[in-house]
Amino acid sequence: MEENSLNHAEESLKKVSGLYQDWFLDYASYVILDRAIPSVYDGLKPVQRRIMHSMRELEDGRYNKVANIVGNTMKYHPHGDASITDAMVQIGQKELLIDTQGNWGNIFTGDSAAAARYIEARLTAFALEVVFNPKTTKWVKSYDGRNNEPIDLPVKFPLLLAQGVEGIGVGLSTKILPHNFNELINASIAYLKKKPFQLYPDFLTQGLLDVSEYNDGQRGGKVRARARIGQKDKHTLVITELPFSKNTGELIDSIIKANEKGKIKIKKIEDNTSDKVEILIHLHPDVSPDKTTDALYAFTDCQVTISPNACVIVGDRPMFLNVSEILRMNTDHTVYLLKTELEIELNELQENWHFASLERIFIEKRIYRKIEEKETWEEVIVAIDQGLKPYTKNLLRAVTQEDILKLTEIRIKRISRFDLNKAQENIEALETKMEQVKHNLTHLIPYAITYYQNIQKKYGKTKERRTELRIFDTIDATKVAVANVKFYANLVEGFIGTSLKKDEFLFECSDIDDIIIFRKDGSMMVTKAEPKTFVGKNIIHVGVWKKNDKRTIYNMIYREGKEGPYYMKRFFVTGVIRNNEYHLASDKKGSEVLYFSANANGEAEVVNVVLKPSARIRKNKLDVDFSELGIKGRDSKGNLVTKYPIKKIELKEEGVSTLAPRKIWFDEAVRRLNADARGSFLGTFKGEDKILLVTPKGEARLVNFDLSNRFDDEYIILEKWRPHQPIACIYYDGEKERYFLKRFLMENTTNPQLFFPAEHPKSFIEWVGTGKNTTATLIFSKEKGKDKEPETLSVDEFISVKGIKALGNQLSKDKIRSINISIPEPEEEEHSEKEEHNENFDDEGTIGNLFE
Repeated sequence: MEENSLNHAEESLKKVSGLYQDWFLDYASYVILDRAIPSVYDGLKPVQRRIMHSMRELEDGRYNKVANIVGNTMKYHPHGDASITDAMVQIGQKELLIDTQGNWGNIFTGDSAAAARYIEARLTAFALEVVFNPKTTKWVKSYDGRNNEPIDLPVKFPLLLAQGVEGIGVGLSTKILPHNFNELINASIAYLKKKPFQLYPDFLTQGLLDVSEYNDGQRGGKVRARARIGQKDKHTLVITELPFSKNTGELIDSIIKANEKGKIKIKKIEDNTSDKVEILIHLHPDVSPDKTTDALYAFTDCQVTISPNACVIVGDRPMFLNVSEILRMNTDHTVYLLKTELEIELNELQENWHFASLERIFIEKRIYRKIEEKETWEEVIVAIDQGLKPYTKNLLRAVTQEDILKLTEIRIKRISRFDLNKAQENIEALETKMEQVKHNLTHLIPYAITYYQNIQKKYGKTKERRTELRIFDTIDATKVAVANVKFYANLVEGFIGTSLKKDEFLFECSDIDDIIIFRKDGSMMVTKAEPKTFVGKNIIHVGVWKKNDKRTIYNMIYREGKEGPYYMKRFFVTGVIRNNEYHLASDKKGSEVLYFSANANGEAEVVNVVLKPSARIRKNKLDVDFSELGIKGRDSKGNLVTKYPIKKIELKEEGVSTLAPRKIWFDEAVRRLNADARGSFLGTFKGEDKILLVTPKGEARLVNFDLSNRFDDEYIILEKWRPHQPIACIYYDGEKERYFLKRFLMENTTNPQLFFPAEHPKSFIEWVGTGKNTTATLIFSKEKGKDKEPETLSVDEFISVKGIKALGNQLSKDKIRSINISIPEPEEEEHSEKEEHNENFDDEGTIGNLFE
């Protein structure tokens, strides 16, 4: 008894374990296949497919209550009505398959849709044409066995890529981003023509998108999406487009949190979003709009990183694909469906032709008279069969009993009114259609291309790309973070930090800044801005440090060893390992810094060095001018000042910057300035130099050459401003119907200056430029059948420089058809200036040592 019980217990335990494993696998498979992951062929999850099938069942051209559609869908979907409603709202908000009526929520604000009993829906014309065809649909019994539902809907379009999808299964997830309607069709056509194609996401929320690391939408890739942030005025930023996956509420919350943490500095924020996005961010008067824009991208949800993961169901298995593979599979499946439809159509036409031919023979040859005297049904069938045999040689197939039965159902009225000519015309029309279908089957790829082109022509007009593709610049968070903490130091004891409020206040900085420290023994280190840090005693300087900063120059005089000679050096600190100690003076014991200054723009002062009295010294005072010393790296030893003991060093004269003008480039890809030789060279800039911007709307303005400036708007001129170089503009006056030329100088102000008030709707700017020796060739229209020879004029000589508001001079009294502008090659910078820069700069862009 006991042995049997033990064996029984072991058997039971094994069975439970096996069941558990099977149950888990069954559950995981169910969630993956029947809930979370879409099919690659129709691009729909099961609940979405059932909603679409249910809507087609109810389709009568009128709107149906969503609650009614949801109730009908529950015949196929074994879950609650809430999940069906949510899925249906998501489809409706994508504006492709469902024609909505009522409050379906707002994708911009995140507001939810009204209750299902208050909103209505019907299928769009696109869905009716592209998604359904019961003749090519494969069916399966619903969960309760009472109804049939489609395994996959016969979608003849890359719907999965158009709508995008997101889902989480057991051990699997999917995230496919939506793509542009027209671009998908163009890609499918390109694939059918065996041409290359490239697809990138496109979002209803618009915004900006960097797809440089998209990796064709497969695992491991990523995209960066940004809100579109514009500048309404000097103190107001406006967000007009959202990054994908974010609504205005989430965006505003992230901005408020960043402001509370001190990462950004804003005055207030207001949301005016309705059918269009408008979030106004009001700034304090002392805050830079461009720097705040960068900070919004760095510290808030105005920029998000999205990692796609294209997991789909192929057959009955999940697979990881890329976007191109999905499009190719969708296109191949569309070709297969089109072929199947053509084959079905051809078979139907052939059947119609077959019966029409039989009917014609049956009536024309009066075979129906042979059954008048037959007494049994079998005799009737045999009589008709025997009567047809002499005439059935040219039919497409043999005559069946079913064909004969259909002939017996022809009414006497139809036989009496039978028109032989019309019957022949009908047969010939069927033959023409059959030949066309056969031609399409033979030329299936061109037929599929035409199908796509027709779809695009019908439904693609309002589906232009909404998200602008752009390469994003890398934003250094430390450069755009606002000073949100106060920094203190105990210079004697060697403590620094943001919490030492009883000690000496030094400056305001960001809590993510790096801090550089110099000590009297000539050592240096860089550390993070922390509440309290011990960095060593006898601190002589503490400041904010920026990586790769060659504009901040440190001037120093130090003694080598306890009784060694004195040296002077100028250096920058571009790269260090945080919390490492570096010796800037000498490793010798007793080395000491006697003079130190930090100069944000490379200033070089003059100091007075007083030597200790000695019989060997004739002159105990000497002036040291740091501008005569070259700028080197931090490891340089420097130049000898004196071998005699120094009593003290005093500042004699404040210095000016010795750094040469900065060479500035404009990178069109990221629309930012840089000093790294990326993009178009704008020139060398110093002091009060500015950049000239001219918009297509006739507005000109001047901005400084700060590398944090943003240039997101469109400009027809973006170049270094030369104050004495006039700007020329040729424009068309819509009211006078004539072209005018004006030349003017910009005022030295950062306020926008309007030089083309386009009041008339037909007025437009033809050309704006600043180059010298420009010529304009006028091509005239024919008048009274006569041609007038083209006329070439010098822009500089045609009109003198006048005020910015002047109308200018009319180019010609004759009607001008077009104007050809000829601009000579721009002059290079003067050789002497370039030569001077080359002499003063070493390989690192710093001033060379004039003593060497």
